[in-house]
Amino acid sequence: MNIRGIILEGFSNAGKTSLLKAIKQYQAIDESAELSIVILGEHYSQILNNVHGEFVRLSRDQHLELLRDRVDMLKNLNDWAINLGPWKRKSRGLFFVLERFHLNHRVAFSDSEDTEITSIENDLNKIGAKCILLTISNDIVEERIMSRNPNNWINKSREDIDVACKELIETQNRLRIQSSKSKVPTIEINTDNKEWDKYARLIMEDNDFA
Repeated sequence: MNIRGIILEGFSNAGKTSLLKAIKQYQAIDESAELSIVILGEHYSQILNNVHGEFVRLSRDQHLELLRDRVDMLKNLNDWAINLGPWKRKSRGLFFVLERFHLNHRVAFSDSEDTEITSIENDLNKIGAKCILLTISNDIVEERIMSRNPNNWINKSREDIDVACKELIETQNRLRIQSSKSKVPTIEINTDNKEWDKYARLIMEDNDFA
């Protein structure tokens, strides 16, 4: 197989962007790493999008089509490399990172039948995907939320803060539940300590992935 990749899932304050930066840095200094890299941030795969200043939410079918399109793109790139014949990972291998993907879908449409998303997950398996679910401990939820954009919380009420914290905790729990149903192998990483370089090494040097 000429392809492998990571899917970063988690709530907005869990550290997906910070870990993505650390993974890119690790990949850049790894002499044996793939030269071809595809990185798609959440704007290419999430359900709720800011379209010309207005928030637009995709339907279940629309989101499934979007995810399928992204996976098919990766499969086609891998098929091209395979058709060129055997070669080293560095020259013809493909490394990809996706953000907010299949687990995001499962949580948003948890009451729906999951045959389609399971099919997409099976194809993700075939192209060497591993899911990383980023979480934080309940007792630092408020600190993490308020540290991201401190100015946004200056005039917020105690009730507003409590609601935001509750939403984060509930979303994390739903992501955990859905990860247990997913066909994509998932590793949960607690990011309380914000050791992004350490987390990147753990992921990239995993014997089942490297």
